[in-house]
Amino acid sequence: MAKDFPFTDPALLQDQDVATTDDLDISEKLIVHNDNVNTFDWVIQSLVEICKHSIEQAEQCAMFIHFKGRYAVKHGTRLRLKPMKDALLDRGISATLEQ
Repeated sequence: MAKDFPFTDPALLQDQDVATTDDLDISEKLIVHNDNVNTFDWVIQSLVEICKHSIEQAEQCAMFIHFKGRYAVKHGTRLRLKPMKDALLDRGISATLEQ
């Protein structure tokens, strides 16, 4: 027996956000770049609060950032990583998204 679901009503589907294939690309990386402004403690705290890293993971990322100049601190979709990148930028930490 077929049953109509409310989400199949065309009127309810109008003006809905739709993810594009760019949003679904899982090969994105959140890159944090080294600078001479932010302290280790600030970067570590930010990675814990924004990226939900453990303290140990955030410390390791901060070391890689410091010695390598940049490090991919998180992998995932652009849709998931962009708010994290923006939050890091708001804290004065240089961050970019790359494929």
